[in-house]
Parts: sequence; C-alpha cells; structure tokens
Amino acid sequence: MARIIITGGSGFIGTNLVEYFCSKNHEVINFDIKTPKNEKYVKNWVQGDILNKEQLFSCFSDFDPDYVVHLAARTDLNEKKSIKGYAANTDGVQNMIEIINEFPKIKRTIYASSRMVCRIDYIPKDFDDYCPPNLYGESKMIGEKKVKASAKHDYVMVRPTSIWGPYFEIPYRTFFDTVRKKMFFLPKNHYPKKSFGFVLNTVFQLEKILFEPRENLESTYYLTDYPPLDLKEWSDMVSREFGIKSTTEIPMVVLRMVSKLGDLLQKAGWQNPPLTTFRLNNLITHMVYDTKSLEKVCGELPYTLQEGVKITASWLKEN
Repeated sequence: MARIIITGGSGFIGTNLVEYFCSKNHEVINFDIKTPKNEKYVKNWVQGDILNKEQLFSCFSDFDPDYVVHLAARTDLNEKKSIKGYAANTDGVQNMIEIINEFPKIKRTIYASSRMVCRIDYIPKDFDDYCPPNLYGESKMIGEKKVKASAKHDYVMVRPTSIWGPYFEIPYRTFFDTVRKKMFFLPKNHYPKKSFGFVLNTVFQLEKILFEPRENLESTYYLTDYPPLDLKEWSDMVSREFGIKSTTEIPMVVLRMVSKLGDLLQKAGWQNPPLTTFRLNNLITHMVYDTKSLEKVCGELPYTLQEGVKITASWLKEN
C-alpha cells in the first residue's frame, strides 16, 4: 500500500485514477481546486490551487506521500491572448518541482504533459523537439522544459493523447453525445488511424509507470491504447451502442464550407461551434504514435476497444 498525491484528481483522468488507486487500497489524496466529480471520494479531497505554493506545501507536509501524479492543469484551448492564461501549466509546474525537490522520501513523480506539445501533423525527431499549435500546447511545452531543467527527483513525463471514457468532457463527450443524437458525420472516404486512449486503460498505464523499477523506464511516454484505432470503425461501434446502424458520411467539399463558417462563428464569440477548420483537419489527419516502449512496460491492456465503448455508452446513459 502506497501514499499517493494526485493533483487534479477532480478532473477527467484524475477522477478515474483516484477511484482506481482507492480500489487497490492505496492511501490517496486528491489536491484540486474543484470539488470531486464522484461524491464517494470527497473524503480524499484537499481543496487547493497549485498556483498557491503555501497550500501545496502544506498538503505535502501533512500527507507525506510516497508517490505523486501531477495531472492538475488548465486544459481548454480557449485562451488566445497570452500564455499567462495557462499559468497553472507553467508556474504551477514550477511550484510542484520545487516542493517535490524538498521531499526526498517521494519515490517517483509522474508529470502529465500533452500530445499537443506538437501539432497533429508534425512528427518530432525526439522528445526535445516541439511544435505546439496553440497557447495551450506552448504552455505544456514550457512545463516539460521546466521539469527537465529543475527536477532533482525521480520523474517520468507522460503525454496523454486523445483520452475518452467515463467522466469525460469536451471534445470526446461531445463526440459521443453527437453520435447519440444522430448528428455525427465523417468526411467521405477519409478513414484515418488514431492513437486514442480509453481512460481505464490510461489509469492502468499510469499505475504501471508509477511503480515500475527505474531501470525499465524511459523519461517520456505517449499515453494511448494500442494498436491505433480506425476512426470509422470506432464511430460505428459507438453508433451501434445507441441503436444506430453506422456513421453518416458527408462529402469533403461540404465539410470544408461548414468548417469555414465555424471559423467565422468562433471569431464572433462562439467558443465551441460544431465544426471548425482546426477540428476538420484533426478529423482527417492520421495521428499515430510509437508505443513500443509503452507496450514493453504495460503489456496487454485490460480493456478492448469494444469493451471501452460499451462501458462509456453505459455511463452516458446513466448520466
């Protein structure tokens, strides 16, 4: 049994991770500014802000953890003006590093970054090669660089790809809800491969990385299911869970016009139009990451794609 602090444990991945580690009888603290999504785990919650170093230090001092999983972050893509809007991803990471450096008892820390440190169509030559597409991605890049420069403790960096499942929010909850309402579509004759991850496989991977002997680990991993899924196959699976035969396909020329209209609506102030050029490009672009090192550590994943879809659809029907 280990003592584990999870920052951001009230978020999507964090909610699932708190539940998972508690089910394994670990002692878990969720340090988060927000109330837990699952009321069952309010008893594990310490309210605090990672930008408040005093609050953070107090939590570490009181709990004296063996392990840390740092998930707390601002994750939306809405900030357009200044990187300062993502201070949680830069200054918050710096606070974490400085505090964990003061606790030599901590055996390992996982820092969650993001696949968006590189744009979707950019293939980096290594984990020090960055090409962020927006301020969010830039903030995560800065966070990674701070860890590499200042962390004097055992750590592993993870880059979650596109993770989906119970407790999710925009954009993948929107995807499931849109399928359910028979409003989802794919560009005709475009069936890209995607490195996506079912969240219960993600928490399994985080557990493996957290407790694996140091000599078996690399410094950075993309978190994703393997092998990559076929977007059409996945959307058809989701459709069938809601009694729909298959995914609607629309000619690309129509979608390009609709996406340009979405761009205009976004500029006019609508934060989340159904389709924009950015989203359309993401939809049609292959997004596949090398998972050999991840597979070596984690082995076979506990949930198949079909099982993940069934669990998620069932959760949505109940919530």
